[in-house]
Amino acid sequence: MKYPKLPDIIPLDNILPDEPLLMMGAGPVPIPHKVAYANSLVINHLGDTMNKVVEQVKTMARYVFQTSSSHVMGVSGPASAAMEMAISNLVEPGTRVLAVCNGLFSGRLAEMAVRVGGDVVRLDVPEKEPASPDRVEALLKTGGFQVVTIVQGETSSTVWNRDLVEICRIAKSYGCLNVVDAVCTLSTMPMEMEEWDVDVVITGGQKGLSSIPGVSLIAFSDDAWDRILKRNTPMAHWCLDARLADQFWNKHGYHYTAPVSGVLALHEALRLVCDETLPVRFRRHATCSAALQSGIEAMGLELLIPAHCRLNSVVGITLPDGVSADQVRHVMSELHKVEIAGAFGLNILRIGQMGEQSRTHNLFRTLHALGSAMRVAGGRIDLPAGMAELERMLTSHLTLAQ
Repeated sequence: MKYPKLPDIIPLDNILPDEPLLMMGAGPVPIPHKVAYANSLVINHLGDTMNKVVEQVKTMARYVFQTSSSHVMGVSGPASAAMEMAISNLVEPGTRVLAVCNGLFSGRLAEMAVRVGGDVVRLDVPEKEPASPDRVEALLKTGGFQVVTIVQGETSSTVWNRDLVEICRIAKSYGCLNVVDAVCTLSTMPMEMEEWDVDVVITGGQKGLSSIPGVSLIAFSDDAWDRILKRNTPMAHWCLDARLADQFWNKHGYHYTAPVSGVLALHEALRLVCDETLPVRFRRHATCSAALQSGIEAMGLELLIPAHCRLNSVVGITLPDGVSADQVRHVMSELHKVEIAGAFGLNILRIGQMGEQSRTHNLFRTLHALGSAMRVAGGRIDLPAGMAELERMLTSHLTLAQ
């Protein structure tokens, strides 16, 4: 048998830039050295060492999720796989689902529910607004809903659903299970699973936790787990069957070969969160994001979302007429080695403020790169004013902390 001739294969060193890019987009984010080191290790996925690691991952995840649930587990896959695990285990053909949609990722939850046969009603929230508890309750009053899906923060539109707690409590009063996407918000702002009547929380490793992409976390409440155990139809997805995953994560049994290196990285990322503590981490994120937002506005740019429902972990920026988001991003990447995000069909920019992104030195480098690239792209901005405002905000917060 003759095999086709291979084209010339380029070594990775010849593909990657000469120096690492500073990842300041909507994820993945920079990872600490200890997380990167953990990700370089391989151990037996069914050995005693792995069992100890898994137990600690669950303990630390309970702290981050703010839950005492025994149904906490990792997911071998991106946050979208964790989303799909939640939906495919809780939603059967005919299950009535209310999907609160602020953008791409909340819409993805709705699509997943449709694909597994759910009777899905979408509540499409007006642009640049948070979900309204009154509108949610008006739909719930029509009866029959069993599951509500909602995001805490919509990464694509940079909207924060500020009334999430009230919405979850209303939904619970109507007998619904609440599925909350906290992919870009977990460990950057409060998420209290038990206190807020949340039944499923989903997150990815590569955002607020500052771990690697491809290993995610999910937590189920007792009510959600009871629904899973009482399913009327078999789970269509073998790898995402929560009951099978439970064999590995809670009973030291076999499901499939776990991504051991990724789980080790997740362990170290969670450990660093726990060492910092959630209150301190929340303050750091709030301070850095507020300073970045003020610097952007002082430079003469407008933020996409009104302050009362603006997501801190991903900051959206409206560009002046005639300025190309793609050109700004290209200049920032090529000249300044800083990567930020565009959007899905919109001429806007998004800057991440999750985990290791929320560090003072990263803010100064990113804002300077943004201002310089804006000038190249034809934008009229006041870069010195933006940098001065960033410094003033960070200095004032440091003084208050002392």
